[in-house]
Amino acid sequence: MSAELKSTTQGQTMILTLSNPAQRNALGPEMYAAGVETLHGAGNNPDVRCVVLVGEGKWFCAGGSLQRLQANRERDPSVQAESIDALHNWIEAIRSFPKPVIAAVEGAAAGAGFSLAMACDFVVSARDAVFAASYSSVALSPDGGLSWHLAQWLPRQLATEWLMNGERIAAARLHELGLINALTETGSALDEAMALSRKLEGRAPNALASIKELLGEARGRTLGEHLGLEREHFVRNLHHANAGIGIGAFLGKTTPHYQ
Repeated sequence: MSAELKSTTQGQTMILTLSNPAQRNALGPEMYAAGVETLHGAGNNPDVRCVVLVGEGKWFCAGGSLQRLQANRERDPSVQAESIDALHNWIEAIRSFPKPVIAAVEGAAAGAGFSLAMACDFVVSARDAVFAASYSSVALSPDGGLSWHLAQWLPRQLATEWLMNGERIAAARLHELGLINALTETGSALDEAMALSRKLEGRAPNALASIKELLGEARGRTLGEHLGLEREHFVRNLHHANAGIGIGAFLGKTTPHYQ
């Protein structure tokens, strides 16, 4: 059975399932393309407020297929370059997606699976899950934006240790460092992620989109530049219909129902 990305919907949340259970949900080019296409459609669909990314069965994702990588060594380097570009297109699609994306991690998130989880806006993980950037164990270097994300969030020495040693990292350690939002009991990560998504579904989509964009742009701007961007978003959101709904509900002590 080939790797595929399955899509289902519960309420206003789209659930994307990494499905390649025979290889612990190892990724492949067909998943990358499906991920970009699915997010593009969901981004334009007002009935989708959140996306949850989960692995089929007991594993989140084992990363790339070593068998496929070994086979690609016999082909022109452009073949692997195109595959990585496709993965990176998916990572960028997650980061630019105007709605929250939640990773629900069970078992393990390794290699590009680790990268995929770190690209999401929220990470909910089983307590006994492990994360691994084992690229160096097979004489490779990171992809999927993992080195970028770890360099942004961790001291250089710690990011270097994780990437160079390639050791397994307990979910509790990532939670302690703020890279995981919530820990759950084994088998409950998806349920917890769905509970979080239901909370987010009740928030104004335009406000959440602004928050995601502002956080994404912050590191590349000076404070003055960022203050200007905050002003633009604030004024635009104030004059959005949802601000009238939200402010009115707060003043009237009622529950808002956003567009």
